[in-house]
Amino acid sequence: MLTKWRNADLGILLVRLALAVVFIAHGWDKFQNISAVVGFFGGLGFPAFLAYLVAAVELLGGLAMLLGVLVEWAGALIAIVMLVAIWSVKFKMGFLGGYELDFALLLAALSVFFSGAGRYTIRHFMGKSDSGMQM
Repeated sequence: MLTKWRNADLGILLVRLALAVVFIAHGWDKFQNISAVVGFFGGLGFPAFLAYLVAAVELLGGLAMLLGVLVEWAGALIAIVMLVAIWSVKFKMGFLGGYELDFALLLAALSVFFSGAGRYTIRHFMGKSDSGMQM
């Protein structure tokens, strides 16, 4: 009955857009407050450069998801950021009220990593062939 509404390309686009909104916002916020982020990372025992790296991964990864370019790389890097966030901060809080949202973002990023960008990308709308950037 609902099979006529199935569209895997639209489904992965929605996942990409959700990731884009979240990670563009978080990456931008980290850059706007980078000294506080450096301090937070330092308190966890991470070197300062990782604060900049995570901010860049979030912002650029979010933009990649939005445009549908290099999404396999963006998905892998975002998944790594989420794994480290869960492991280093959120896991001790438990699932509910702790790492459940990070876990959902991790799985969404891995979904894009394994599925690719789908049809709806900036390259598709510019009329260019989507050969894909395979890892």
